[in-house]
Amino acid sequence: MRGCRPRALLCGLLAVAVVAAVVVAAGGGRALPHLSDDVPFRVNWPGTEFSLPTTGVLYKEDNYIIMTTVDKEKYKCILPLIASGSEEEEKDYKGPTPGELLEPLFKQSSCSYRIESYWTYEVCHGKHIRQYHEEKETGQKINIQEYYLGNMMMKNPLSEPDQEEKENPKESAKEIPTKNIEGQMTPYYPVEMGNGTPCSLRQNLPRSSTVMYICHPEAKHEILSVAEVTTCEYEVVILTPLLCNHPKYRFRASPVNDIFCQSLPGSPLKPHNLEQLEKQQEMMKMPFRRVKEEEMHSTKEEKFSSIHKPVAVGSHQLLTVGTTHISKLTDDQLIKEFLSGSYCFHGGVGWWKYEFCYGKYVHQYHEDKESGKTSVVVGTWNKEEHIEWSKKNAARTYYLKEDGTQTVRMVSHFYGNGDVCDLTEKPRQVTVKLKCKESDSPHAVTIYMLEPHSCQYILGVESPVICKILDTADEHGLLSVPS
Repeated sequence: MRGCRPRALLCGLLAVAVVAAVVVAAGGGRALPHLSDDVPFRVNWPGTEFSLPTTGVLYKEDNYIIMTTVDKEKYKCILPLIASGSEEEEKDYKGPTPGELLEPLFKQSSCSYRIESYWTYEVCHGKHIRQYHEEKETGQKINIQEYYLGNMMMKNPLSEPDQEEKENPKESAKEIPTKNIEGQMTPYYPVEMGNGTPCSLRQNLPRSSTVMYICHPEAKHEILSVAEVTTCEYEVVILTPLLCNHPKYRFRASPVNDIFCQSLPGSPLKPHNLEQLEKQQEMMKMPFRRVKEEEMHSTKEEKFSSIHKPVAVGSHQLLTVGTTHISKLTDDQLIKEFLSGSYCFHGGVGWWKYEFCYGKYVHQYHEDKESGKTSVVVGTWNKEEHIEWSKKNAARTYYLKEDGTQTVRMVSHFYGNGDVCDLTEKPRQVTVKLKCKESDSPHAVTIYMLEPHSCQYILGVESPVICKILDTADEHGLLSVPS
């Protein structure tokens, strides 16, 4: 199955064996649901001293099956509840409804923003969704091109579905809708918004949107994606930690469901045949162990790219969005280390993470306990190439203040000569957009990545730190330490 990437054959055999065992157990009187190929699994052999995980996928001690190998070795395999249904957990849940959990977000009248190459998206929770572009030129007024993708028409946008759930127990038992996020079927809570700007392509019918709220414990209500699913009808995905206390929307840190198999008395830690197969695989790997990591990138990339495809978002492809917090260095130290490339920003939620080192490179990577670190070079810095790029593209954009003066709003840098893309057979390249973002935390940084064209990326980096150096940008957008 898909979760067994490092040892596809071995893990596939084990996962099939476990699924087969589940079917047998179900036939013996235990009503376990059908397991789909869309759900990836991984078999672990933790030994006798083992505690079940307290985060991620749900487990219960009594949710297990007994497996017997052809050599009569016996194992107790504990299954994740997400693979066998979580009806018991959900039945026992007596906490707030999804709407009640999200209520603080709507009462605060807060808004979330997403900046793309041309459009900016504004989601004011419980009020409206706006798509706009600002044209700012020195000495002229600000021209705004905008569309409302939806407006909330009810006073309390979350009251009706929650009231149905409370009054009708069958409503709470119905299946929760899911969306494929980076290869993982993720539950979401929908909020419908209509009465948007009339759409000329649909006889001036108003635009409408479905806002999908998804649990992520580390998120800060970011807009993960905006997609036009049909003409003038949109889907907006919001990451929020508020839903994470509800079992139906529980966050899974890994796209893989772990199955824990413990040996019973008289049986080895792992089946004998499995250990023999693992030794054979290790022997097959020996000739390749001295290959340098950078020489392995293209091989690893080909291996993983066929499995992990970007999520389609309209005409763009969204990879991920995430927020991290950088260490509390002094402002001067932080600026100097950032501009020298010695302090790098990291971000990303899901399979791929991102590393941005100013004036050096942009990397996309994944770390796994079994296969180690897989890294793809998205782009590398070359000052001369960037200057040539800046002559044809806007390296600086400005914000016109009320007093008539202007200040730099965003700078864009070109990083080319990345790893060769198997789709285009050309090196990857990325445009890094550095933007000022005010925050209560002076050390917060938000990173998101888009793929508007195959293997041509846009990396957005927003931080209060950038606010302090934007005005130092020269004609090519190059930054320096403030005087």
